[in-house]
Amino acid sequence: MTHTRMLRWLLAAATLGLACTAHAWPDKPVTLVVPFPPGGSTDLIARTLAPKLQEKFGGTFIVDNKAGATGTIGTGYVARAPADGHTLLVSSLGPFVIAPHLLSKVPYDALKDLDPISVAVQAPNVLVVPANSPHKSMAQVLAFAKANPDKMTFASSGNGSSDHLTAELFWLQTGTTGVHVPYKGGGPVMTDLLGGQVDASFMNLNTAMPQILAGKLRALSITSAKRSPLLPAVPTLEELGIKDANVYSWQAIAGPRGLPADLKAKLHAAILAALNDPQVKPKLLELGFEIVATTPEQFSAYQAAEFARWKKLIETRNIKAD
Repeated sequence: MTHTRMLRWLLAAATLGLACTAHAWPDKPVTLVVPFPPGGSTDLIARTLAPKLQEKFGGTFIVDNKAGATGTIGTGYVARAPADGHTLLVSSLGPFVIAPHLLSKVPYDALKDLDPISVAVQAPNVLVVPANSPHKSMAQVLAFAKANPDKMTFASSGNGSSDHLTAELFWLQTGTTGVHVPYKGGGPVMTDLLGGQVDASFMNLNTAMPQILAGKLRALSITSAKRSPLLPAVPTLEELGIKDANVYSWQAIAGPRGLPADLKAKLHAAILAALNDPQVKPKLLELGFEIVATTPEQFSAYQAAEFARWKKLIETRNIKAD
């Protein structure tokens, strides 16, 4: 081989090598790990994003439900995975900012072992009672709770869930008490609430909406900063004089710490495009989700603030996971 041909060959090989590196991802299926059972809000967001990411990047994007230990099993699995973009986490706030304060042992450091990509969506909680409940307004709920301490039951989808912590925050800010009834997930809560086995629940808006619209649940108040366009007649807790009780449940995407910067930027851009897709966005808004679509830096700052907020409440109220 002549010197010139040798140079050409080396140059061609190098170019090919560069092309391969640039297109190496995804070179195997990308798993979106949801640390909860199928059928909840987080699962819905993951299954909404997966086909859009597949459309954008090619390859295969699959959703894998790795439930257990309030979301920490699936989250720990992602934290230990190689940071090559083939394993990503789609989770609600629990594993990011609540579980680390509730459980004595969590298999990851929430602030150090994950690489934040974006907070995708958020939804406030709404205080709902069955349609045949004697409580027609928040004023009636407060009057009843003050006259009957520890009588009214509040269902939640589990210890340390955002619906549980909202109830604790509500009791703290109003000086009232009630009975917390934890379930394993939102499905059983809905069944018992509709059946009248429990009195009330601070349910995620997107979970409650269908039954509110069907006239089976009555919404008394909402935990957002301002009224929801979906429930314009329902007052916020703030309007009713209950301060510092704004709560949003949120879903976010992260990877194992150490994702390559260019890959993280690509993923971030694709997630934002998917959330704002004309086929996706209206459906999410209709369900009660607000599109947040933060940058990784905004997600990191928000996680730190939420981490401190829920730590304080969990310690103040002495909330345990068991």
